[in-house]
Amino acid sequence: MNLTKNVKVTRVMSAVAAGTTDQNSSEVDMKGFEGVMFIAAFGTIDPTAVTSVKAQQDTVTGMAGAADLEGSSISVAADDDDLVVVLDIYRPQERFVRCVIERGTADAVIDGVIAIQYGPRKKPTTHDATTVVGTEVHASPDEGTA
Repeated sequence: MNLTKNVKVTRVMSAVAAGTTDQNSSEVDMKGFEGVMFIAAFGTIDPTAVTSVKAQQDTVTGMAGAADLEGSSISVAADDDDLVVVLDIYRPQERFVRCVIERGTADAVIDGVIAIQYGPRKKPTTHDATTVVGTEVHASPDEGTA
């Protein structure tokens, strides 16, 4: 099995400088996929920051009526500098899903968010060319020059 051809990878949020404003990722269209795993990476988090990650869904693109997904909030402690949060949403009930990073009280740096959609109905998958520069698969490669 080759994971690269069985998932779709998309960068849904670029790095965001230290701040206290909430940040919404780009939405992912779940049509043809069973689930999505968001990997949110953090930089420096101020000792008094209140930070969390959650997921939202909507029936239409644009997320104008986005609603939180029950129980999806993960707290990020003030001493979780340079760590990641993994939030996995399996079989969302609506077509569009996004990751939301809530920041408050003091600064938190966001290094970015990657979405990995899995359980495709059609294989091989195609990664988002606007956010992924390339992929390579090497099966049992010999040692040598990379």
